[in-house]
Amino acid sequence: MNGQADTAARAESPAPLRRVFADLHLHIGRTERGEPVKISGSRDLTFRNIAHEAAVRKGISLLGVIDCQSPGVQEDIEALLDRGEMTEAEGGGIRYRDTVILLGAEIEVRDAGFGPAHHLVFLPDLAAMRGFTGWLAKHMRNVRLSSQRLYAPSRELQAEAKGRGGLFVPAHVFTPHKSLFGSCSGRLADTLDPGLVDAVELGLSSDTRMAGYVPDLDRYPFLTNSDAHSLAKIGREYNELRLAVPSFRELAMALRGEEGRAIAANYGLNPVLGKYHRTFCLNCGSLAEADGDGERCAQCGSPKQVRGVLDRILELAERAGRVEPVVPEDRPKYVYQVPLEFVPGIGRKTLDKLLARFGTEMAILHDAPEAELAETAGAQAAAMIVSARLGGLRLQAGGGGRYGKVVQPD
Repeated sequence: MNGQADTAARAESPAPLRRVFADLHLHIGRTERGEPVKISGSRDLTFRNIAHEAAVRKGISLLGVIDCQSPGVQEDIEALLDRGEMTEAEGGGIRYRDTVILLGAEIEVRDAGFGPAHHLVFLPDLAAMRGFTGWLAKHMRNVRLSSQRLYAPSRELQAEAKGRGGLFVPAHVFTPHKSLFGSCSGRLADTLDPGLVDAVELGLSSDTRMAGYVPDLDRYPFLTNSDAHSLAKIGREYNELRLAVPSFRELAMALRGEEGRAIAANYGLNPVLGKYHRTFCLNCGSLAEADGDGERCAQCGSPKQVRGVLDRILELAERAGRVEPVVPEDRPKYVYQVPLEFVPGIGRKTLDKLLARFGTEMAILHDAPEAELAETAGAQAAAMIVSARLGGLRLQAGGGGRYGKVVQPD
């Protein structure tokens, strides 16, 4: 083959795809100048610290920072670009080493006649996000803070996001506080244009099978993200994507299933570990029993309860007449992943030893052989990590804002 033909063949050949881990819901606690962004977030959650933690310690190559509508965060990004510490990535996003950070915003909306819900908007570059901030400032009391109320309809928010080349994703859709199905409405189309939804974020207390009880979600890809409020929580839930490179454009292609790009798997907590999995009594602190009616606490009779995700989903399924979950064969697998901080016997010192040997948390969780894990952390901790990979750990249910926990083996 002559040189010209060889060049043409290379140009026509599809880009090789690789495994990319992605966590697309991360909060900024403070700007570099100490200005608050997410009040409940750690002060250490700055844009730079998030990028460094993900790239160096976690092994996550695609991030979604969802407070980038804040002018203070944008100033931090501009300073990092000016110093050459980060660059704008081809295809959209901000590159730090081998990790790309997507620019997002979490917006609260309360449409007339419905409860509040949070939605995620991702935009391709800093210029688009600045323009979005200008629009938000006209409909929001304090655009500098995270997850603020937008005084405009959800469909208008969708139109603005899509008109700027963005992606729109309803956030943690089943949690009892400020979510589409947990506190807003019983149908997606009540407040949203179904055709302008790119994906749905499940949240920590649900999985693919549970979401399969809700017919409204059958058409959408699912995302599992951490909603991290501290550096340690980055990667608590994440997605395995098949991309050519980490970027905004490649993510959009994966959500649409274009040219081989795809969501290969969702990694998340077993819903039992989620802090809103079961209905929780505010009066006596007990969790709902499996056969309870959900109206009153089975222990004390109080009606003061926080409705659990499982109980809410079963209620929605009953309304829709769906008695079994529907999970299409082409739906990506949902893998129950227990974060290393949840695994008994793995404290800070042990984790540091594992990281020193294997490099990143993703390498420990996915690739490190059990024998080598045992050499560093001991046989019991290694067995727990491998058991977590296979979904074999004993779990205690969470609820009412308290996480479940992994139970030590007898």
